[in-house]
Amino acid sequence: MANTRSRVWSVAGLLAAATLSSGLVTGAAEAAGSGIAATAAPPIVGGEPAKITDHPWVVFLTDTQGNQFCGGTVAKANKVITAAHCVDGDEPEGVKVVAGRESKQSTDGTVADVTGIWVHPQYQDANTGSDVAVLTLGQDLPQQPLAVATKDDTTLYEAGTMASVYGWGNTAEGGQASDTLQKADVPLTSDADCQEAYPQYKADAMVCAGFAEGGVDSCQGDSGGPLVVEDKLVGIVSTGTGCARPNAPGIYTRVATYHDDVQQQLDS
Repeated sequence: MANTRSRVWSVAGLLAAATLSSGLVTGAAEAAGSGIAATAAPPIVGGEPAKITDHPWVVFLTDTQGNQFCGGTVAKANKVITAAHCVDGDEPEGVKVVAGRESKQSTDGTVADVTGIWVHPQYQDANTGSDVAVLTLGQDLPQQPLAVATKDDTTLYEAGTMASVYGWGNTAEGGQASDTLQKADVPLTSDADCQEAYPQYKADAMVCAGFAEGGVDSCQGDSGGPLVVEDKLVGIVSTGTGCARPNAPGIYTRVATYHDDVQQQLDS
């Protein structure tokens, strides 16, 4: 699993964490050929607690022992969108989706089995694009799905537009994961600014968000979670350098680019 920004604890990564020190070895190897640095990092930085009742479509993924490693978005009653690097190589029976649970310490909401995992066929790693996956669940969730951005939603991606990112990841680079859902508001950056920060940035596959001065960002454990503009899923937490560093915005999968492929999975 990719750990380029340490935005993810994959199922495999959870098992290997003791020897790989948070997956940094794997992340460094992948990032070496991509031009995007691999560094240790945690979940949402500079955010604030959010109510799951206000954002019912936000879910988190766990292994069979209940360890949270990624986020996701309910896009249909039995479908969840997440990052490919969260589940690439995993078997459905090894992943659970937890919906309607604000605190990871509670037993609220629903724990749903995953019966199918679709990873975009062009996905290689988080640094090359196509970092999107769709999970099929063994039951319908009662949570209201979130609309998915289409190719016509170009205005939602304009530089300076404020977006909200959600997750249960770390609240400081190198820090601890949050027990409760967090939300942070960050501005989308221009393609030029993101290209300057990340030479291998692909404008058709990715979108960046963050303040030039840093301080607010997604982080480890937030991978796969939603980036939302005007009640639409426009991005998926993917990768980046560190967490909340100056001139190092978060990189998100540009959902609109993959809308048709994703919609086909939602309709299947």
